[in-house]
Amino acid sequence: MAEHCAVVAVCGHEAAHGRALDGVLDAGVDVVSNGRELFRSVTAHGRRGEETVVVPMTLGRDPELVADTARTLRAVPAAERGTTVLAEPFGTAQHLTGWLRAAAGRVPESCALLLTAPSGDPFEDAELYRIAALVRRYGRRGLVEVAFTGGDPDPAEGVRRCRLLGAERVTLLPAAFALPQVPEEGALPVEPAGPLVPASALRRVLAERVADARRRWHEHGDDGIATGLTAAENHGHSHTHPPGEGHDHAHPHEHGTGHPHHHPSAAPGADPVVRSIA
Repeated sequence: MAEHCAVVAVCGHEAAHGRALDGVLDAGVDVVSNGRELFRSVTAHGRRGEETVVVPMTLGRDPELVADTARTLRAVPAAERGTTVLAEPFGTAQHLTGWLRAAAGRVPESCALLLTAPSGDPFEDAELYRIAALVRRYGRRGLVEVAFTGGDPDPAEGVRRCRLLGAERVTLLPAAFALPQVPEEGALPVEPAGPLVPASALRRVLAERVADARRRWHEHGDDGIATGLTAAENHGHSHTHPPGEGHDHAHPHEHGTGHPHHHPSAAPGADPVVRSIA
């Protein structure tokens, strides 16, 4: 296996399309948004004959980023794509739950938690409510609320809700790479918790995703693109049934060699990657 490869980190709204990771990753990592920026980066590396690993930078709420990244890679002509491998996403919803639980454990119990993230589609936002419920259930505090930058409720409304529910202090805990602005709520002390994944841990997890992808390619010849195309199949309207309507079609439950199908457990956070960050 070659010692060096190019690494491309593809960012969506969770990382403010790359702005939230500026200066955080190693200098040699290309930080791009999906679409033209990714296409140009992969093409440039391919023309130089470099092995390239592309990592979708989602914390688990944006499977569409994985699928869109795979579609972009498939659109690059084979002659210009060279050896390009799609890695597993940076994180899964199970990872995100574990990281949030670990971060919540470092916040004083007297503080209410306000989980914040850039607003996505309705299903991504609903996923954060589900994760918040797990953080509350398996944590030590009674008040865990959710707010969305650019969405409803926004962080200011989230703080107001915490105050109405009896909170005396609020800690903003980001559920994304992008950090929220602290709302001006004079009636209640509001403190930011800082990045969910520290820079050193972020670089370490990224390196693990790259190493796994390269191993999969060199040992099995799997570039991950075919599996990445299916990442969002059970996300959103395509997997929603009106009230009273059952499943009258089969959902195959297959596990490819690329992106594993994670099943959240009763104790999310048991993942070794989560423990290493916590």
